[in-house]
Amino acid sequence: MKSAKRARLEAAGWRVGTVQEFLELSDAESAMIEIRLQLSYQLRKRRAKSGITQAKLAALLESSQSRVAKMEAGDDSVSLDLLIHALLVTGETPAAIGRLLGKIGA
Repeated sequence: MKSAKRARLEAAGWRVGTVQEFLELSDAESAMIEIRLQLSYQLRKRRAKSGITQAKLAALLESSQSRVAKMEAGDDSVSLDLLIHALLVTGETPAAIGRLLGKIGA
C-alpha cells in the first residue's frame, strides 16, 4: 500500500495492519500458508508450461482432476507432501523446490 493512502486511512481513524495481525496468526502459521501458496502457484505454472492438463496430472498421481484443481488453488485439505509429489511428477527438481522454499520470507 502506498504511504499516502495509508496516511489517509489512518487519519480517518482506520487501523492499518497485516493479514497476519488481523487473523492473529503466529509466524509459523503465516509461513505455512505462504509455503502452501507458493507450492500451489509453482505447480500451476509448471503444469501449464509442461502442457499437461489437470486430468493428465491427476492420472499420473493416481488422483482426480478435482484434487489437482484443489492443489493449484492452495486448498488446505491438500497435504504439502502431495503438492511436492505433484511438482516432482511435472519434472520439477528437488533443488528447484528447495530454492523456491528458500525464497519464502527472505
